[in-house]
Formats: sequence, structure tokens, C-alpha cells
Amino acid sequence: MLFFLYDRQVKILHVETGRHFLGGPQQVVYLINALRERGHDNTLVCPPESGIDSAARMAGIRVQNLFCAGDLDLPFAYRLAQFLREQAPDIVHCHSRRGADLLGGLAASYADIPAVVSRRVDNTEMRLMATLRYRPFRKIIAISEAIAQVLREHDVEDERIAVIRSSVDADVFACEPDSAGFRKTFGLDAGVFAIAAAGQLIPRKGHRYLLQAIAGLKHKYPQIRLVIFGDGYLNNQLRAQAASLGLGCVVQFTGFRDDLDDVVACFDLFAHPALAEGLGVVALKAAAAGVAVVGFDAGGLGEAVAHTETGLLVPAEDVDALQEAIASLIEDDQMRARMGMAGKERMQKEFSIATMADQHIALYESVLHE
Repeated sequence: MLFFLYDRQVKILHVETGRHFLGGPQQVVYLINALRERGHDNTLVCPPESGIDSAARMAGIRVQNLFCAGDLDLPFAYRLAQFLREQAPDIVHCHSRRGADLLGGLAASYADIPAVVSRRVDNTEMRLMATLRYRPFRKIIAISEAIAQVLREHDVEDERIAVIRSSVDADVFACEPDSAGFRKTFGLDAGVFAIAAAGQLIPRKGHRYLLQAIAGLKHKYPQIRLVIFGDGYLNNQLRAQAASLGLGCVVQFTGFRDDLDDVVACFDLFAHPALAEGLGVVALKAAAAGVAVVGFDAGGLGEAVAHTETGLLVPAEDVDALQEAIASLIEDDQMRARMGMAGKERMQKEFSIATMADQHIALYESVLHE
């Protein structure tokens, strides 16, 4: 029972030290806005000129800028501890790595304030490092069961782990998409089968496998086009791979764009070939927009995509299986439409911001009532 959720205002100080406004920081803004609507007091600590800094200020969130250079930036921990003592929040919620978790937990301990931390990645680390990282926190919030299992394998006590999945703002995708403007923006002719992929251009996102799959499909399905959203240090390498596979007229790299939410509903299919994924917020967005998802069954993606219901998942790194899954969705319009509708309904029921916020409030209260 959640009868104690709104019995008093909780004062929460959030710490997010990421530089860019990617999926994790966006979840922080979703959460703070929802907590504020429920009457709770929030302050966000983040680096100056970071992606979340401007987004939070635009949303009217109270922000305190503290520069953080990473896990070894002990002056950041000292400054944060001093700020915590001044503000005296009820609880500290650390949202990211790169200093926020390790040093945020240290600062909260020094200020004698209970703290929780969100873990959004499913990669492994040394047990000793995990022990040091998570020791100060009363609860570790995993955004998927896959991440919770990684934590258990690192000897984090099960009673300290709470699974609260990331959310998606389904209202963003409620309006009818501008299909004509979309095709003009991306130079897509009528009759094109448009596939989107989005994520950092880094190895674990698996773009190289998707390019191989598309190369194997281009002759049988000359109408396919792949649009890749995102930046990363593999940018030149992936472009070279696309060129070597003869995909110059099939694939376009857009770089980072902040209008993905506006156009994703216009695509026929969303591909997410990640080899490791905490949950896959971008796959949640595609589903909320009514687009079927195809990808690798890796990390938490099996929780973001209901296999055969909202999309198709295949074994990681299996290019032939990925190619076959894409082909089946190209050929079966009815199955693709059914999956898109099921994905939209699932996001509204199971991945709403309201559900995510209520679960966080219950967690805060459980920590404060220990």
C-alpha cells in the first residue's frame, strides 16, 4: 500500500553530473517535474553549461551548479557536502556515474544525509569498485531487472536493490505526425520504407551489425532507407563501413538532433541493435510513438520490447537473424501495425511518468521511515 505517499513534503536534492542531455538526464527532469507536481521540494545539482542545466532551467527547476571533473574530483565531493549541510534535504538522490554516484555518496555520508542512487547501465565492474561505489547508499535503484541482476552478481544485497523502470512521456507522441514535412526533411521519396536507429556512435550500440544487415537487404528491398541519429567517436568509422558496403544512397547519418521525438512516429520501423543496454529509453519512445522495434535481446531491452508483441528481438551480434527480423517486418504491414499499437498501449500502462514518480516517492518514504 502507498497510503503514506503524500502525507508530507519531502525535500530531495538530486545530483546529475553528465555533460550531455541524453536518456538518463531526461529521466531526471521527468522525475523532478512529477515530484514537484505532487508537492515535493526539489533541487538539482549539475555542472554548469551541461545539457541538463539548460533543460532543467527551462522547466523551472531549481538548479545549483557545481563543476565535476569525474570520479577523482574530491573538491567536488567537498563542495557538494558543504551545500548539503546548508540545504539540509531529507534525502539525496544521485542519478549518474562520472562522479555523481561515488563522490555523491561520499558527500551525503559526510553530511549525514540518507542517499539513494540510480543505476542505468548493465556493464560489469570490479567487485571492490562496486562495493565502494554503493556502500554509502540505502537503496540502489535499477532501471531494469537486467541491471538488478548485475548488481546481485557484484554482491550488492538484494534488500538494497529496487527496480524502478524508466518512463516515457506518451503525451509527446499523441499528435498526428507531419509525415510530409518528415519526408522532405530527410529527402525520402514516397514509397520508401524508412528505418530509424538512434544512439551514441559507440561500440556497445551495435551500429556495425545493423549496417551489415541492411547491406544484405538492399537488393531484395531497394525501397529501404536507414536514418541514424547520434554522435560518437565511431562516426567516421561507421560512415566508412557504410560506404564500403555500398550503402551511400541507403543510409544517412544525421548527427545528434533534438527533434527525434517529433519525427520518430513517421518511421516505418525502429532498429536498436545495442549489445549492452540498461533498458533502452529510445526503444520506449519508439513504442510510445506506435512504431514496432527490432533489435538484439541484450541487457534490459527484453523488458523495453515485448518480443512478438511490440517488436522482434534476436540474439546479440547475429546479423542473419537481425536481417531476417527486419525483412519479416518489411513484408508484413499488418504485423508491424499490430506491434506498433501494442507498444503504444504498453507504454501508456506500464511505463508512465506518473507510475515511475509514485514508485520513487514510495522508495524515499521507505528510506526515511527506516
